[in-house]
Amino acid sequence: MDRRTFIEKSSLAGAALSSLPLFTALKRAAPYRTALIGAGWWGTNILRCAIQAGESKVVALCDVDENQLKICQSEVGKLTSDKPKLYRDFRELLLKEKPEIVIVATPDHWHALCCIAAVESGAHVYVEKPVSHTINEGRAMVNVTRKQGKIVQVGTHRRVSPHNVSGMEFLKSGKAGKIGMARAFVHYGGGPGQKVAEEEPPKGLDWDFYCGPASLVPYNKTIHPKGFRNYLNFANGTLGDWGIHWLDQVLWWSEQKYPKKVYSTGGRAIRQDNTDAPDHQVAVYDFDGFTLEWEHRNFAANHAEKTHPQQAVGVYFYGTEGTFHMGWLDGWTFYPTNPNKPVIHQDAQLNKPDDQNIQQLWANFLTSIKTNTPPVCDIETGQRSTNVALLGMLSYKLGRSIAWDGEKELITGDEEANKLLSREYRGEWKYPKA
Repeated sequence: MDRRTFIEKSSLAGAALSSLPLFTALKRAAPYRTALIGAGWWGTNILRCAIQAGESKVVALCDVDENQLKICQSEVGKLTSDKPKLYRDFRELLLKEKPEIVIVATPDHWHALCCIAAVESGAHVYVEKPVSHTINEGRAMVNVTRKQGKIVQVGTHRRVSPHNVSGMEFLKSGKAGKIGMARAFVHYGGGPGQKVAEEEPPKGLDWDFYCGPASLVPYNKTIHPKGFRNYLNFANGTLGDWGIHWLDQVLWWSEQKYPKKVYSTGGRAIRQDNTDAPDHQVAVYDFDGFTLEWEHRNFAANHAEKTHPQQAVGVYFYGTEGTFHMGWLDGWTFYPTNPNKPVIHQDAQLNKPDDQNIQQLWANFLTSIKTNTPPVCDIETGQRSTNVALLGMLSYKLGRSIAWDGEKELITGDEEANKLLSREYRGEWKYPKA
């Protein structure tokens, strides 16, 4: 996309956005000094939306991989006349450039350190989900944000997607009746895969810095780029990736902050590749008044379970008046218990080319900065949803159920489990204090 086409599309998007008063605010006279930490494909996608909003001057790009950095730099050059400086170390960027807004789109194990450093430097932050790799990192992020009085928006963009918003209005109105159970799921196809040999990191990639606070492991091209989510050293598998989006929908509907009890099981029945995250997993969460189930599978794709020709994802809410499915590409659908009542459906309204609603989420972020009001995906909201996913992974690793004291953010009567709320950081990196 060239700059002219980009501007034209931005104008159309802005016109559409202006119809959503929740996400609009007066434009600031001077653009926000904006920096990106984590310049891969998704970080670049978020930055593209920031540029499109017309209120950012891109002053810096940061990545430990020069190859990704150059690709991002080239993309920025197509969209704006800004000439951002390039950095490998986010600390140097924050010190020298003093950005007002920082986008953190690194692998999960870096989210906490980068976000906290940015907030402490005086910046507002848009941080990708999940907010953290461990539970206590997330609490530290919340505490620093509150102490510094900054706005931190989490990238759970389904909180602003039009069909998700209208779907929540439907559920909260009671039209589905009393809901006693919800089932969140992601099912993708796949096979056993194969082992890929370890090798020297490609030129331009600082692999030691990539691993950072995590254990230093040999480089493998199935980790970087794009594969880190299925390596537990860097992320928390499908539950830690996809889970936060759909578990967050349940917290949004229920207005509850946390489950009381969690049990998860699963394993690697099919996968025989280098990854170590479970290829299938079930997690059951006890909430006040209802039960939440999570399930995912990365093999055995089939048409019977698809809610859309391309996917089988979302949340089913089971109520006394019918079953409600909140989806992605397919919008939402309500199937009444009474066979004489019609099925109700709402199409998705997603932006191209990514089929998401990052533009609306960024607009809400800017409004929150200007008005000093909490964003729709505030850091504590994102932390709570992340915790639900991480508690499922914690139970899976332990092989037993856990009782969660959500107010104290501790596992009741289980010293071994509480040790997993944090992790040991490597080398010079210090685990953030909550």
